[in-house]
Amino acid sequence: MAFAKPEYSRNQVNRAGDILILKTASKEETEWAYEVLANWRACHGYPINTFQATLRQKLKSIDKKAIVAQRLKRAPSVIQKLERFSGMQLARMQDIGGLRAIVNNINKVRKLEDNYLKSMFKHEFDSSKDYIKNPKEDGYRCVHLIYKYSNPQAPEYDGLRLELQFRSKLQHAWATAVETMGTYLGQALKSGQGEREWREFFRICSAAFCIEEKSPSVPGFEKFSQYEISRMVADKEKELSVLNKLQGFAIATDAITEHKGPGAYHLVVLHSEDRTVSVIPYPKAQLEKANEVYADYEKRTQNGEKIEAVLVSAGPVSELKKAYPNYFLDTQEFVKRIRKIINAAQIVKY
Repeated sequence: MAFAKPEYSRNQVNRAGDILILKTASKEETEWAYEVLANWRACHGYPINTFQATLRQKLKSIDKKAIVAQRLKRAPSVIQKLERFSGMQLARMQDIGGLRAIVNNINKVRKLEDNYLKSMFKHEFDSSKDYIKNPKEDGYRCVHLIYKYSNPQAPEYDGLRLELQFRSKLQHAWATAVETMGTYLGQALKSGQGEREWREFFRICSAAFCIEEKSPSVPGFEKFSQYEISRMVADKEKELSVLNKLQGFAIATDAITEHKGPGAYHLVVLHSEDRTVSVIPYPKAQLEKANEVYADYEKRTQNGEKIEAVLVSAGPVSELKKAYPNYFLDTQEFVKRIRKIINAAQIVKY
C-alpha cells in the first residue's frame, strides 16, 4: 500500500496554514495552501495505521466490544482551529490524525488510559488532557493522549503528532448529538459557537450525564441536585423541542447509499440539504486515491456546497455507523438517555 510522504518542509506547511486563514490571499496562494494541507494530512495515514493496531491489541483485555475508529481531520475543521487559536501552527497541530476508542464506561476509559501511560511505548508521549476529571465549559468530556510518532524505519514520519481519544458510550452519545444538531442548525456548536440556548441545553445534558457516571460536574452545576438538573433538562428540551428535531433528522435506510466493494477506508459524504449519505469504500491499495477524492469534496465544501466529507477507517459499515453516528444523523442513544432523564423529572418531589 502506498502511503503519502511529506512533500513540503514544516516551514512550508506553516506558511500554508497562514494562507488558509488569510482573507486577502490570492487564488493561486489558496490553491497551493490546500495542496500542502492535503499532503500534510495524508502523511498521517501511515502513523495512524500503526497506532490503530496497538490500540486494538490493548482493548482485547479491557473491552472486547469497544469501537475503534480513525480519521483524518476535515479541512474546514483544521481552518477553524487555526482561526480560533492565535499563534497555532499547522505543522504542530496535534489532532490532524486521530484515533478514537469508545468503551462501555468510565472505568474502562481509565484502564485504557493507564495501559498507555504505564506501558512501554516507543513513541514519544507529548501531553494529555483529562476532560472527564475537568469537563470543558461546554460539557465536552473525554480523555486525550497526544504522542509524537517515532520510527527509525520510517524517519520521514518522525515528529508527526497523533491524538488518541478515549470516551464512554454516554460521552459519545452526547458528542454525537452536539455535532448532529450543529450540522442542521448551521452552527459550530462543537467549537463552542452558535446560539446560547442550544449551547446551554447541551451543557445541562452533560451535567446530568456526569451525575449518572458519578464523575466531576460541568463547571457551574456543582451545587445542583440530580433532581434539579433533571428539571433543567426537561424545561430546556420543552422550550427548544430538541427530541422532535433530532428524530426528524433521522435518515431513512434507503437514503444511505453504500457503494459496493471491499473497503479498509470509507469516504463518508453527508449531503446536509437533502439529508442523504454516501459511503464510498476504498481498499488499502487505493488510499492515495481516497485522499485525492476527499480533498476534491472539501474544495466543493469550500465553494459553498452543503456537504460534509470525512475519510475514516472503522471496519465494516455497521461499525462505521457506531463510530461516526453524526454522519448518519443517528442520535438514538442520546434521545433514549434524555427521555429517561425527563421521565425522572416528572416525579413530584415532596
